[in-house]
Amino acid sequence: MSWFSRRRRDRDVEVEAPAEEEAAPVGPGPHDVADVPDLGSRIDLGALRVPGSAGTQVRLEVEKKTRNAVAVTVAKAGSAMQLQVFAAPRSTGLWDDLRTEIADSIGKQGGTTEELTGRFGTELLARLPVKTPEGGSGHRPARFVGIDGPRWFLRAVLTGKAAVESEAAAELEELLTDVVVVRGAAPHAPRDILVLQAPGKGTQHASADDEKDGKDDGLGLPRRGPEITEVR
Repeated sequence: MSWFSRRRRDRDVEVEAPAEEEAAPVGPGPHDVADVPDLGSRIDLGALRVPGSAGTQVRLEVEKKTRNAVAVTVAKAGSAMQLQVFAAPRSTGLWDDLRTEIADSIGKQGGTTEELTGRFGTELLARLPVKTPEGGSGHRPARFVGIDGPRWFLRAVLTGKAAVESEAAAELEELLTDVVVVRGAAPHAPRDILVLQAPGKGTQHASADDEKDGKDDGLGLPRRGPEITEVR
């Protein structure tokens, strides 16, 4: 056999190409934007991408002092969930320390808290002191959920029926698993709040009308703010 014949035979050998690796499916979140290749139809609020659903109202919450949009509240059927996102250290999370601080703050106001294990790990069930319409004293339940992500921390506060009824909470919890955090590359000190924006706009600032109901109870609980969308 000539050298030329041997060369042709070698070239005719079929070599099996390596199999392409399939991308790992994205599990339940909340997610970092780096893990979500397609943001889909989520509402673009800047640092947060929030899914909408039928009959759900989504509104920005404005801090009176800075006039910045610092939270978003999703409300549906007698329940609400407020979302706030903060910068966090690279190496450690914030939720363990913040849980203690929230519990201490509520205790000083005359409320109570207990730690529970929920869908997203350890959370706080709080009973916040309130005045009744008759002028007496009562308590309002709220669930504080914390998720530590890569250089961010997301806090969710569930109020209304979702604070005490698992069936009412299920839909808001499912929505929370589909939230995407867009931390961005800008430097922030740990615990700096990541300011939100209205869809299609820059950083959201409030008008005088937006601010008139912006009373803060020290815990950042849901309060009425400028409504940005309603999905029917």
